[in-house]
Amino acid sequence: MKRIAILGSTGSIGVNALSVARHLGLSVKGLAARGQWERLRDQVREFRPARAALLDGESCRALQETLRGSATTVLEGMDGIRAVASADDVDVVLSAITGAAGLAPGLDALEHGKTLALANKESLVAAGPLMMAAGKRGGGRIVPVDSEHSAVFQALQAGKREEVRRVILTASGGPFRETPAAELTRVTVEQALRHPTWRMGDKITIDSATMMNKALEIVEARWLFELDAAQIEVLVHPQSIVHSLVEFRDGSMIAQLGSADMRIPIQYALTYPDRLEGNARRLDLAEIGRLTFEPPDLEKFPAIRLGYRAAREGGTMGCVLNAANEVVVHAFLEGRISFPSIAGIVENVMDAHSCERRPSLDDIMRADAWARAQAEARVNG
Repeated sequence: MKRIAILGSTGSIGVNALSVARHLGLSVKGLAARGQWERLRDQVREFRPARAALLDGESCRALQETLRGSATTVLEGMDGIRAVASADDVDVVLSAITGAAGLAPGLDALEHGKTLALANKESLVAAGPLMMAAGKRGGGRIVPVDSEHSAVFQALQAGKREEVRRVILTASGGPFRETPAAELTRVTVEQALRHPTWRMGDKITIDSATMMNKALEIVEARWLFELDAAQIEVLVHPQSIVHSLVEFRDGSMIAQLGSADMRIPIQYALTYPDRLEGNARRLDLAEIGRLTFEPPDLEKFPAIRLGYRAAREGGTMGCVLNAANEVVVHAFLEGRISFPSIAGIVENVMDAHSCERRPSLDDIMRADAWARAQAEARVNG
């Protein structure tokens, strides 16, 4: 039986992961979250992990008080989350912490030989070479949880890496696929949060609306699958049934299909290389009837171009893309900037950045802080 830890257990991915753990009877050894201590308390009471961690100090103290006398050790801050990720009694670490906060515990898991079930795409976007090197040093490996990268990971098993011609990442197109570009200046937060297919947290839902999620996924795929940027393509697929495809050099194209339910890629990552009976809704192709594909509109969704740029330039450019985007998405959710300004400000910050081609972790952290400050200055300016 796999022993698992879930970082970001109170978010949508974490809750779905616990649904899978409940269904399969997996042993949950660790849970971690940012600050939702009451939800984490309920999870601890059900799954009885050896340790739980909260990033926020005040929330952590509240959890410690309410769990006083229990068998679960409650840990505080990033050190606590890293302890959950690197614990000896854990085989698989699912990282679903949003943003750059997932980088350090992800590195720890890989360096301690864990399987890292990665839902935190920002880690690879910001520090792809460091993440891959950590896995090689420590004997850990990454199994992606994002539906697109899980699909590629599965499809790649049909051939050898050197036989791959291209990878095609599919995108739903978000809520504004058919909205004229001229109308995007009037988009409200409420409209941007109405995703037509998936139910996700606010940040990733806005990323889907701008298609910045595809930009981040392009960079992630570049590192995760050791591809050139030119080997990665994006297709809009509104039905969200074909989660991604791989084309091999002989012309064969392998796709992974499934219902729009994150429990499928989560379960695959937690049980890899085995496939067990799942609890997600099964796909009925006859009921769906028709699958469509179209190229993305790069003028309406310029974020995709930024993803290709970061994948080509490498170094710290992916970190800058991710950090600036986190700041401007937060500003949009607060009503401080317009919808089109999200990609515009991110591009402006990237233009101002002097890319460090072979960054250390310190270089990554400096670039992250610099990009956040630059983006905030542009939001306020």
